[in-house]
Amino acid sequence: MKRRGDAGLVTLDALAAERIVALAGNPNVGKSCVFNQLTGLRQHVGNWPGKTVQRAEGRFMHAGRPYKMVDLPGTYSLLSTSTDEEIARDFLLFGRPDVTIVVIDATALERNLNLVLQVLEITDRVVVCLNLVDEARRKGLVVDAAQLSRELGVPVIPTVANAGQGLDEVVATVAAVAAGQQQPAPLAVPAAGELLAAADRLAPMVDAAIAEVSNARWIALRLLEGDPRVREAVATGELERQAGELAGRLPDHDQGEGAAHGHPHFHSHAHGDRGAGVQRPQAVAQLLAAADAERANLAPGLLDDLVGRLYATAAEIAGRCVTQRSDRRRDLDLLVDRLVTSRTYGFGLMLLLLGLVFWLTISGANVVSAALARGLFALEAPLAGLGDWLGAPWWLTGVLVHGAYRALAWVIAVMLPPMAIFFPLFTLLEDLGYLPRVAFNLDRFFRAANAHGKQSLTMAMGFGCNAAGVTACRIIDSPRERLIAVITNNFVPCNGRWPTLLMLSAVFVAPLASPGVGALAGAATLVGVVLFAVATTLCVSALLSRSVLRGEASAFALEMPSYRRPRIWQVLYTSLIDRTLFVLWRAMIFAVPAGLVIWILGNVAPGGVSLFEQLAGILDPLGRAIGLDGVILLAYVVAIPANEIVVPTIFMGYNVLSTTGLHAGQRVMVELESLDAVRHLLVDQQGWTLLTAVCLILFVVLHNPCSTTIWTIYRETKSVRWTALATFLPLALGFAVCFLVAQTARLLGWA
Repeated sequence: MKRRGDAGLVTLDALAAERIVALAGNPNVGKSCVFNQLTGLRQHVGNWPGKTVQRAEGRFMHAGRPYKMVDLPGTYSLLSTSTDEEIARDFLLFGRPDVTIVVIDATALERNLNLVLQVLEITDRVVVCLNLVDEARRKGLVVDAAQLSRELGVPVIPTVANAGQGLDEVVATVAAVAAGQQQPAPLAVPAAGELLAAADRLAPMVDAAIAEVSNARWIALRLLEGDPRVREAVATGELERQAGELAGRLPDHDQGEGAAHGHPHFHSHAHGDRGAGVQRPQAVAQLLAAADAERANLAPGLLDDLVGRLYATAAEIAGRCVTQRSDRRRDLDLLVDRLVTSRTYGFGLMLLLLGLVFWLTISGANVVSAALARGLFALEAPLAGLGDWLGAPWWLTGVLVHGAYRALAWVIAVMLPPMAIFFPLFTLLEDLGYLPRVAFNLDRFFRAANAHGKQSLTMAMGFGCNAAGVTACRIIDSPRERLIAVITNNFVPCNGRWPTLLMLSAVFVAPLASPGVGALAGAATLVGVVLFAVATTLCVSALLSRSVLRGEASAFALEMPSYRRPRIWQVLYTSLIDRTLFVLWRAMIFAVPAGLVIWILGNVAPGGVSLFEQLAGILDPLGRAIGLDGVILLAYVVAIPANEIVVPTIFMGYNVLSTTGLHAGQRVMVELESLDAVRHLLVDQQGWTLLTAVCLILFVVLHNPCSTTIWTIYRETKSVRWTALATFLPLALGFAVCFLVAQTARLLGWA
């Protein structure tokens, strides 16, 4: 199939005639796959005006004309009960797309048709992309696309988007509809004449009150229904602002051929000089008063009947267009769902999968990390020699090579292998459709904490990187619950904390296990740490929701997507490019200055005592009180830019404290070559005990976020107050918990 995103030079005249194509659909119907196939690499990602929800825009060419595609958030409805639904609704009303492509799932036609019918209420320029027909066939479902097209009155194109099948026909149909060469005649859901008459009376008042609206009758119907979000948007002027923002964001496009957008029943009124002679606030007040009066005169149950007819129509159309040949695949899916969402087996399977992912990550990453570290550290001596050959002063070579380069090499060696294993495994579970089942299992716990069930998904993203988990909180519509998820995401141990946890499990847990099962014991330890992190997240979420972020948990629809064959290349691209390299690059940026600071602290020695020794001595009493020591605390202070360098900084600190006769430039982060050497340094020389290990594990989970995550929190919340709370709350909790554990253990004679 020809790549549609590969276009040649586009003239200014052609750009002036650019068509606008909206892409709508339920979540998990392959909408993003359609978008990527059509636009190729010509994409741009940003935020919707005034929203934190991301939008994607892309371009493609057809028959020499450019098309701009706007990917709307996945949504089940346009009744504006969430931010995503508001965005989709406002764009269709005010963005005035030339064509709207609605992507629907052939395996769940009835549910998807509800959105199609709602879109047809707003615009008749619709092309339905009947996606996942291959999945439907595997489930024994046959969807008659021609019959569905006749039922809806708009073109319906069967596709398999991930293979590119049918998308050429979609593009050709979009071009024909945009040019007016193909005139859809969409189905109008029947409604009572009394209701339609009331909407007709309100529509001119909507035109007078709201500029640039493309379907006044649709807004009139929502006001008659008493939709609180639409009423509030009208009263506050939000709809007016959305119209201005969208009109200013989109280029002027051809209003010539086929420019009449109106639905045959839910049509747009001619604007003319709207609001002439009437002040807009007065027109809004008159509209709302008239809507209240009209609604009071409607017969009871009339509005509920309209919604009921919408769902009934979707069910009737699906019943006439779908044939069930076999239930074997469906029965298998249901059987698997009963197991993975079972109250008896669901959590056990979830923990087993989690342990398997950690075991694969640990076993695979250890070998690769060691090889990568050897290769990168082998370059350190030649680089230092190059500095000497160029005549660079010792301190410059130390700062750049033994400081910045060594920190950079350590971060790459430690972070890259586990992320390159963990993220593909995580993305694979996501692509298979398992993660929504995890959210289902955990939903009742988050609801008990007055938090949002989707927080389980953002928490899972935090396992790879807390900054990525914070960004993922955008999927939560409620601002209160989104803040709770942002603040508590740091309690999930990210990639930067695994090196410390791995070291502790290898030194203190593996020796207790039988030979050959050390990796399994380590994986079990990490699963225990994760359970503690989840419990902490739930407890702190409950505390926040009952104090500074008081409120009730909101309801949400969580779709259980069909189990699908994983798309290996897309999984690899998403996990390695979008996640692994993106997170690694940010960590590398922060690791370089951290390496500089570490080298300076170890090698600048006023009065013959290095700054590292002086600062560690100051922090030592506090460290001892919480079961740690000054070197560990100082390592965490220095490693705020990147938690990955905590372990080598601790080793360097002990090296500085226990070794005499070091010359300037020799005090650098060190890597011990074997677990025996690590155990000798920590246990035999520095006196670490099981209490030290337990307190450090607790502190790994309960300490402040790294600088990358702190900056991400600020960017998401735009608030110094919430950023400070998200930064210092876990740190205060970490000190308190470690202090209680250490003092209790000492009081009972366990340490």
